Amino acid sequence: MRVVFMGTPDFSVPALEKIAQNHEVAAVVTQQDRPKGRGHKMQFTPVKEKALELEIPVFQPAKVREAEFLDILRKIRPDVIVVIAFGQILPKEILELPPYGCINVHASLLPKYRGAAPIQWAVIDGEKQSGVTTMYMADGIDTGDILDVATVTLEEKETGGSLFDKLAQKGAGLILTTLENLEKGTAVRKKQDDSKASYAGKITKELGEVDFTKPADEIERLIRGLNPWPGTFTYMNGKMLKIWDADVVPGEGKEPPGYITEVNKNYIKVAAGQGYLKLREIQLEGKKRMKVSDFLNGYHVTADQLGK
Repeated sequence: MRVVFMGTPDFSVPALEKIAQNHEVAAVVTQQDRPKGRGHKMQFTPVKEKALELEIPVFQPAKVREAEFLDILRKIRPDVIVVIAFGQILPKEILELPPYGCINVHASLLPKYRGAAPIQWAVIDGEKQSGVTTMYMADGIDTGDILDVATVTLEEKETGGSLFDKLAQKGAGLILTTLENLEKGTAVRKKQDDSKASYAGKITKELGEVDFTKPADEIERLIRGLNPWPGTFTYMNGKMLKIWDADVVPGEGKEPPGYITEVNKNYIKVAAGQGYLKLREIQLEGKKRMKVSDFLNGYHVTADQLGK
């Protein structure tokens, strides 16, 4: 099939590679380059980097609804447009352009977790399963008819980052299946049950501030869901303390939430609203991320209470 691929972040790259190995990718469309780092050097999107490596033409319109870009797309005459974490809403003119439609790969088991951050919220909410869904794109956000689904079972210590990597690979395999079914005429479309829909809103840095009045298991899921970005944090002696890994310890105590109840050579134990957290990997402001065992070699914990 003649494919136009639309995507931007790392998550989209495995699918682009797989499609390019099996189909003709006539063009890649990605978000515009943006300045990054202290030097504000312009940086290519991960999808652009891969497309250039594969010698595929790249287009970076500020808005895909611009007349100039629509003319370019019509001249390319794609059989299908594949969209994975592109970052712009496609207008009706594009949705209706290719004969096989615009197909989206979404990182959840739709209709659950429509929206921007389905991977992180699956971990934060304690889901046992996640997955990827291919679907026809429609006017609403992630509301189109479902084509194919692949599931993934979450590990006990699954993080947002590890699930991201798993679903990126799953999505790459699933889109090949979907394209094959479309080409053969065997694709089956299924309407979403809107009554079962949930929305996964954007992740912000502020979401990462730990509220120790919440149950320990809820906090531990937040730590894993926001790893590696933006990370969870609290404060120790007025300095920001990022928490990268922690274990849940059941039990009811009289200590106030956020109170340090024990400092062991391998962990720092903190009271939560219900139960306790054993902090295993942390990062104090201005320091490197490290195991608590290493941290305690050079830092004497004197704070009785974490938080502001």
